[in-house]
Parts: sequence; C-alpha cells; structure tokens
Amino acid sequence: MAASLGIAPLRSRLVFGLDKFISNGPICRRCLHQKPAIPKAYTSVRQTPFLSAFRQRTLSTFTRNQSSAIASTPSASSTSPLGALAQDIASKTKSNPSRASSWPETNSKSVAYWLLGSAASVFGIVIFGGLTRLTESGLSITEWRPVTGSFPPLSEQIWEEEFARYKLSPEFKMLNSRMNLDEFKQIYFMEWAHRLWGRVIGITFLMPTAYFIARRRVTPVMARRLVGICGLICFQGVIGWWMVKSGLKDDLFEQGKHPRVSQYRLAAHLGTAFIAYLTMLTNGLHILRENHLVKNPIEGAKLLETLRSPQLRPFKRLLVGLSGLVFITAMSGALVAGLDAGLIYNDFPWMGQGLLPPKREMFDPFYSHTEDQRDLYWRNALENPVLVQLDHRILATTTFTAIIALWAYSRFSPAVRSALPKAARGGMMGVVHLACLQVALGITTLWYLVPTPLAAAHQAGALALLTGVFALGNRVWVPKRTLRLVQQAVSSAKTSKPVVGYTPLVKHV
Repeated sequence: MAASLGIAPLRSRLVFGLDKFISNGPICRRCLHQKPAIPKAYTSVRQTPFLSAFRQRTLSTFTRNQSSAIASTPSASSTSPLGALAQDIASKTKSNPSRASSWPETNSKSVAYWLLGSAASVFGIVIFGGLTRLTESGLSITEWRPVTGSFPPLSEQIWEEEFARYKLSPEFKMLNSRMNLDEFKQIYFMEWAHRLWGRVIGITFLMPTAYFIARRRVTPVMARRLVGICGLICFQGVIGWWMVKSGLKDDLFEQGKHPRVSQYRLAAHLGTAFIAYLTMLTNGLHILRENHLVKNPIEGAKLLETLRSPQLRPFKRLLVGLSGLVFITAMSGALVAGLDAGLIYNDFPWMGQGLLPPKREMFDPFYSHTEDQRDLYWRNALENPVLVQLDHRILATTTFTAIIALWAYSRFSPAVRSALPKAARGGMMGVVHLACLQVALGITTLWYLVPTPLAAAHQAGALALLTGVFALGNRVWVPKRTLRLVQQAVSSAKTSKPVVGYTPLVKHV
C-alpha cells in the first residue's frame, strides 16, 4: 500500500509530462510556415547554459526566416513606410554592391581649387622664366642635377667650381669674360630659383594627384587627365634642359652669332608650359562649373539648353579658331624672343621706309642651307629676325582684328545676342580689354628697345589673353558628360518623393 502511494506521484508526473510533450511537441514544416507565432517547443523552465545557447540560436534563426518572409511579401512592404525604405536601400545595394568603393560621379571642389592654384603657380614661373632669359641668366648653370641641384653652393670652394664651369661656356667667352664671382652669383641665383620653382610645381602636383586618385575624389576621366598633366610637367623639365643645352654648344655660334639658346627649343619649352597651364585652368573651371550646375539642376538645364541652341554654333566655332590663332601668335613671339628680333626695326607700324622691309632682307640667302635654296622661305620665316618680327606683327594684327570682329558679331547679331548668356557677354568684353592691353604692351616694348619690365609684361599679357579666351570657351561650351549629369539630376529631382512617416536624420543642403 505504501509502495503504491509512493509510485502515484511519479506516475502523475510522467502523465503530466507526456501530455505537455504531445501538446507542444514537434511541428511539421507546413505547420511551421502557417503558424505566425514562435513555437514553444524549445521553451523550457530550466535555465542551463546548453539550453540557453540552443534557445537563443533557434529564436534568432526563426526571426531571420520570418523577417525575410515578411520582406518578400508585397503587402507587408507596401503597408510600412520603413519597410518601403528598407526595400529601396536593399535594391540599390544589390544593384551596386561596391558603391562605397566606386569612382564618384562628380569631382570634388577641392580638386578644382588645387588645379587653379597650380595654374597660378605655372603662370608665375612662365613670367619668371621670361625674366631669367631677359637678364641672360639661363645659361649660368651648365649642368642638370634634378636632385642635388635643388641646393645652391654652400661653400666658397663650390662657388669657385661652379664659376669655373661657367667660364667654359660660349656665353662667358663671348659676352661675360670680365665677370667676377659676385656678378656670377646674381645670375646663378636667378636660374637656380627658376629651376627650384619648377621642381616645387612637380612635387606639389604629383603628390596631390596620387592622393585624390587613391581617395576617389575624382572621376576616372579626371584621374587620367591628372596623370597626363604629371607626365607633361616631367616632360617640361626635360625640355628645359634640352633648351639650355643648346646654348652651351660652340657650333651654334659660328660667324659671330650671339650666344643664345635655340629659338625652336625655346618655343617648345614655352609652348609646353602654356599647354600645362591651360590644361590646369580649364579642368579647374570645368569642375567648378559642373558642380554648380549639378547642384542647381533646374537652372543648369535651362542654361545648357540655351547654350545648345543652333544660333551659337558659329560663335563657338569662331572661338575655337580664335584660341588657336592666339596660341600661334604667342609661339611666334617666342621665336622673336629667341632671336632677339625685337631689337631691330623699333617702330610701328613702319619697318624702315614702309610697312614692309626690303625683300632682300626678308628672304636672305644667308639663312638657306641647301645649294638650290629650297629651304629659303621657311628658313627665313623661322630664323631670319627681320621676317620673324614681320610675321609676329602680322599675326598679332590678325588676332586683334579677329577679336574685335568676334565681339562685334556677338553684339550686333540678333540671334547670337539673344542666345548668348550674360556671363559669356562679359567674358567676351574681357577678352577685348585684354587684347587692347596686349597690343599696347607690344608696341611700347618695341618702341623702347625691349626693356625688361615691359617685355616681361608683354609675355604675361599673352598668357592672360589666352586665359581670357579659354575662360570664355568654358562659359559657352557644353560637355556631353556635364549635360548627362544635369539631366540625371533633373530626373532624380522630379521623381524623388519623401516617404510618408519618415523623417530624415540629416538635412541635405
């Protein structure tokens, strides 16, 4: 009797446990999908480490399955604003999983400011290089040491060694044979500062280029352009030494010629500097303009649509031709400087007794290198100071006339005047002012026998005129990429609507 009473509680517990197991036992997979609530099969009163870890893992897995099932249901995502936002973010992530590490659509403004600052530095070194040539300091350093040449001589012995090398040059033998060490130091520091400035430009452009590309602050197209400018800067240094080397050879100064660098290499050196400057300038202005148009897409689309009007096509084509004409005129000025052609016929518009010098002086057989004189015309055009100055006069007059004609066309043509924006009209007037100033500087430089301040100002005026022409082109030209970005910004601005019930944490400016 006592034994049966002792077994009764144990039986009752087993029966109760069996009933609980049947009611909360294993569930089939179909019932699991149909039952929205979390099953209680794994619920236990006992709190053991194994059961706690098993319960936590099972519940997290079930929660993920339920959330993915709910997210895949169209009705659930449409009824919840946050669900719609999450679905939109998920779709964008799936379409572009490497979005965070991809190239940007637009370039950073800091890149534009850096490019404009680099262009200003190149502008300065061009003017300083003209001063170096005018003071006849360019041939004072007879060796090219890209690394060790960054430091000037630090002892008297090194100064004596540098001066001894200069004494072997044709310039010292033919012009500066009475120069002492102190006078040599003056021209040496001019050329040393010019070369050091070039090295600084190279370093301050190469390192930021690597940084902006590594940090993805530029587009792939701009990255390739920056790498190209880096190569152009390095090539400019090589051309500079190639130019100086031409003034250290005795074979170029036969028959009593004045010691100077080759006018061809001088024009190449100056032209490369101009190209590097214009590339930095136009890309910097392009980035600022593109960011401004994308930031205000509605107004930008209207402006670009105006600039794409057929009435402005002739104006744009004439502007392209004008930019080429200004550049060629500047390069002819480099030939004038290389041959010191400004020291003859110092009157304007006359050259001797008339507008043209005698034919014998223009086409002198002395400059021909062949017996049949097949190279008579082009040799005189590039090596005869008389004809070189005449060519520069003709090109300068043609350029000034073309600028005035383009301004008159933009002002008095009803179609162009109505289609040309206000900023472009102001840029055109600025080009006219720069052209007038450049003509005045050129004539004054000729009248006063090429004084150093006026000659340097005239060279700066040529680069300033090119700046004005290219800045005007930036205001009227419409790149296809900019047009595409503005159109995308307009489309996104029209289609984007705020999600109901969603408040952004950050206010986009």
